[in-house]
Amino acid sequence: MMATSGLQKAAMLLMSVEPGTASELLKGLSPEVVTNIAVEIAYLDASGYSAPVHGYEIVQEFCKSLGTRSDKFEVRKFLGTMLESTVGAKKSQEIQSQLDELLNRKDQFINIRKADTKKIAAALEGEHPNAIAVVLAELPVKKSSEIIAKLDEQVRPRVVRKMAITEPMSVEARNRIAGIVLARMQAAGQAGQATVVETSDTLRNVAVMLRALPKEVREGLLESIKQSDESVATSVRELMIMWEDIPSILDRPLQEALRGVESGQLAKALLKADENIVKKIRGNISERARTLVDEETSLLGTPKKEDIQAGRDTIVGVLREMNEKGELAFVEE
Repeated sequence: MMATSGLQKAAMLLMSVEPGTASELLKGLSPEVVTNIAVEIAYLDASGYSAPVHGYEIVQEFCKSLGTRSDKFEVRKFLGTMLESTVGAKKSQEIQSQLDELLNRKDQFINIRKADTKKIAAALEGEHPNAIAVVLAELPVKKSSEIIAKLDEQVRPRVVRKMAITEPMSVEARNRIAGIVLARMQAAGQAGQATVVETSDTLRNVAVMLRALPKEVREGLLESIKQSDESVATSVRELMIMWEDIPSILDRPLQEALRGVESGQLAKALLKADENIVKKIRGNISERARTLVDEETSLLGTPKKEDIQAGRDTIVGVLREMNEKGELAFVEE
């Protein structure tokens, strides 16, 4: 989790309590501070933040009853009640009327991310591949994958190359691109409200985006990257399937992959593995195979880290081979 600012902590706390309680906590604060907190609450909600799920440790410091609320959190209703009780009805209306503008200042791409993929693709039509790459890098991976498939075949390779081989770009330039695309969407009445999915690793995002495409399309785009930088193409290919991806693979292809892995390798691979991965693998091997894995585990003693990694590499290697053949399928996210 990223470092959390004091303002974000305050917003998280207020989102975990009832509006009346939030109003009491805000009493005595200046309208400017209340406005900043209101913007942060709206931004957290637009970002997919859920009080019972995220920031538990932060809120636990103040509220032991975190997670007891079962009703759906309605941010606009919450803000209306909270602000009216704190700064009065008139000031509350002024603040709420400014929220959309203030949110857009905070994140220029926020009003693009939740728009329908067809609408975003239409807004990107005719744009320079560099600009398209910037926008796709800001979108959830699944959505960017759907959009890349809608692009012109001649433009598509250039966009993917740009996403894979990134170059520094100023904030001002990125904001200008966002402004152009948003203006196109707004002109057509197509802008959606915001949702935020942060991207952490560009190559990984490109890899996940490409693996969702049909095999022939994916291979063509990888070849395009390879022509510019072979090492980057190799990295993208490897990043398509990682050990952490196992829970997201559909059961049938995973079962097929695991049939060819020896019980000894499975036993090593599962040692100290994430609980979700262990559950997924054990749930997709036969009862006899589970028994053999348990027997192998009891005989392992204390294996070296490299032995555990070798076991995992074996499984990932099989999965990558299947992916190369277009035989893997993933859970819809």
